[in-house]
Amino acid sequence: MKKKILVTGGTGYIGSHTAVELQNAGYEVVIVDNLSNSTADSIDGIERITGTRPAFEKIDCNDEEALRKVFAKYSPISGIIHFAASKAVGESVQKPLLYYKNNLVSLINLLELMPEFNVKGIVFSSSCTVYGEPDVNPIDETAPIKPAASPYGNTKQINEEIIQDFVTSGANIKSIILRYFNPVGAHPTAELGELPNGVPQNLVPFITQAAMGIRKELSVFGDDYDTPDGSCVRDFINVVDLAKAHVVAIDRMLQDKSPDKVEIFNLGTGNGVSVLQLINIFEKVSGTKVNYKIVDRRAGDIVKIWAEPSKANNVLGWTAKETIEDTMASAWKWQQKLREKGIM
Repeated sequence: MKKKILVTGGTGYIGSHTAVELQNAGYEVVIVDNLSNSTADSIDGIERITGTRPAFEKIDCNDEEALRKVFAKYSPISGIIHFAASKAVGESVQKPLLYYKNNLVSLINLLELMPEFNVKGIVFSSSCTVYGEPDVNPIDETAPIKPAASPYGNTKQINEEIIQDFVTSGANIKSIILRYFNPVGAHPTAELGELPNGVPQNLVPFITQAAMGIRKELSVFGDDYDTPDGSCVRDFINVVDLAKAHVVAIDRMLQDKSPDKVEIFNLGTGNGVSVLQLINIFEKVSGTKVNYKIVDRRAGDIVKIWAEPSKANNVLGWTAKETIEDTMASAWKWQQKLREKGIM
């Protein structure tokens, strides 16, 4: 019998790509999502890519009773990958209570239900934002956790602490915490990609929408930082590479390969790319100009951060493989597909 994995936020950007990789790896996938920043159309995309339609329940993970019914309906669930969260740095500064409520309560509900339904482990979607503004780059997992630069970053820190505290209390579960850097790109089939509701909060969909003429122009937040070209530097990782890391993590956890009940891995390429460099790369691979303007710095933004991924490479057995050029080309292919479908 196939092992069942509950994927929260599974119709979203990273969740849907991970559902594909889980199904390709022989797992049965159950998706829960409230569709607050995604659509159920991604279920169709997952089915078109894999030939298998995952189970889907439209619920909010903050609703513990609805979540309990899902656990009961699909029992036994072997493991959970928890993506469901509000995720925009800028919005979190403006709406902190929304972020604390959405991002903390959902995890607490899952953790409370796991022992009740004998769920063995949870892979948690964390972020490099827990490192704050790093002292040095690249940064590995031993880097100090800094005061968060945004409420979003703070929710990731607190969630990691909640998991650690719950396991320390004697809860019979395991967890792998994946701190990822900046996921970008789309599935090479262009059946899945990043399609936020409303105005994009993330950089790459704004780039592709500006190139398509959907957005008048892209705002680059600051060009006077201490970086080679003055714009912020990030570690942009292909979303399919990232999705595959979650499958490796689930395998490791369910096969009891991890010596510790909680393990933490950075997921990145090990390369820093600036915002302006990324725009230039996109323009080259797409042959399309992006209308952008430099605006004031944005509250909560980290200046430069990229990963030292050796632990993920050597211990987890995962490596980012896709080039940034191919990744940006996939994002443009996805945007063109949306235009062909009349979606955007």
